[in-house]
Amino acid sequence: MKHSELKKMVLSALFLALGLVLPFLTGQIPEIGSMLCPMHIPALLCGFFCGWKWGLLVGFVTPLLRSMLFGMPPMYPVAVCMSLELATYAVVSAIMYAKLPEKKSSVYVALITAMIAGRIVWGAARFVCAGLNVSAFGLSAFWAGAVTTAIPGIILQIIVIPVLVIALKKYTQSEQ
Repeated sequence: MKHSELKKMVLSALFLALGLVLPFLTGQIPEIGSMLCPMHIPALLCGFFCGWKWGLLVGFVTPLLRSMLFGMPPMYPVAVCMSLELATYAVVSAIMYAKLPEKKSSVYVALITAMIAGRIVWGAARFVCAGLNVSAFGLSAFWAGAVTTAIPGIILQIIVIPVLVIALKKYTQSEQ
């Protein structure tokens, strides 16, 4: 195995572990803990640092594994839909970041595009899980789940992820 692939595998394991542990930390803030979307951050970071294949794996597995190990989030429909959402985050962030020029603004473009795509996939998955029934999961339920209740997490992601990506990319480039 090449050094770069081994590095991506180890980083992916770290992001998976963070995805399992971060909800315990944010859960200590009852009012907004789950609204901070703690599993989203490691999935997005995995996409930026490890590429779409590892990001897909980590994003897809994290909610399912967390549900199996700790019972949260509930497996169906929450963890199932989240696994598709987080996999989308990682894949889109990785592909967009690789295709865009190496500029600070590219991190924001890739991140915001991934966040929008992931939320659309989550909404589609929830709609399918609701039996394609608009009265069970309609536009207002989508808007509430994808945007309104997630505002603290969206703000956190837009602040924290670019700072980490830019700083760590700069650090790893100076190390080489």
